Amino acid sequence: MVTGQNRKTPSISFFIPAYNCAATIEESVNSIMETNFIDGDELIIANDFSTDDTAAVLKRLKEKYPAIIVVDHKRNKGGAATRNTAIENTGNELLFCLDSDNVLEKNSIQSLKEFLIAENADVASFKEIRYFAAVTSVVDEIWTHDSGVFTIEDLLCGKLAPGGSGNYLFTKNSWKNANGYTEDLGALDTWSFGFKQLMENCKMVVMPGSYYFHRRGHESYYIRDAWNKRKSVSLRLIKLIINYIDRIHPDDVNYIFSKKGRFNWFERLERHPIRLIEKATTDAIWEEHEIKVGLIKTAGNKLKHYKNRLSQVLKQKKNG
Repeated sequence: MVTGQNRKTPSISFFIPAYNCAATIEESVNSIMETNFIDGDELIIANDFSTDDTAAVLKRLKEKYPAIIVVDHKRNKGGAATRNTAIENTGNELLFCLDSDNVLEKNSIQSLKEFLIAENADVASFKEIRYFAAVTSVVDEIWTHDSGVFTIEDLLCGKLAPGGSGNYLFTKNSWKNANGYTEDLGALDTWSFGFKQLMENCKMVVMPGSYYFHRRGHESYYIRDAWNKRKSVSLRLIKLIINYIDRIHPDDVNYIFSKKGRFNWFERLERHPIRLIEKATTDAIWEEHEIKVGLIKTAGNKLKHYKNRLSQVLKQKKNG
């Protein structure tokens, strides 16, 4: 959290992960620099080895806005690694991620920063995601977060989560505590990052009366990766939650690893929320409970790997 003297006038490191976004990134950058960027802020753009004209557009933008810092990958590494690279090159404690096709409302960041500080929070999100296709003046759909504190229990019962879009304000310390963005989950990197922040006891808040613009497009990172591979989302996310497996109720662990659950537990969160258990009671609960994933007879190699990892994690947790 931002505390002490840093609470008064903390600067923001905006960052944008960029890949083949020549057609959209200029609007995104302008929405930061024209009304949301103040003295002490910085903008880091990490170019993930784009193959279109992104590099040329970034060169032109840097000439227009000398404060921009461009970092180039020498090979394509994916969204999560690009976000981590950008953050590794930031100098401020407050971070705001804006995707390269999204747009900030004018003069919207200062109030979000003030809200984060007033709430003594680690993460602050806009309330509304306003979807547009071509121009921000024409919004075709609005998704809305609940105002106030957003908890890990909210996330695991299927509520719309700030981490799903990933365009929010957070502290660098919360990024460190979450061990950065997970780099082997494709476009699930932002949801998984929000999950890790909450599991590491970060306070996440949603500001009433606020919004940003999210571009709708069939070529977006999420559409290319997570949506087009949605049948594997639940299975892929097991790699994420297994590191926190001792915090999850054993009955729900069994469900996640079951034939019924392992391919769709994520999509079914509203119907079957995942329950957490308090750290103080984890040892007693797990000692009393027989892990039943060994009963799965048709487990493939991936599931066997997860089962082995589960045993390792629980053993490490037990032995400290």
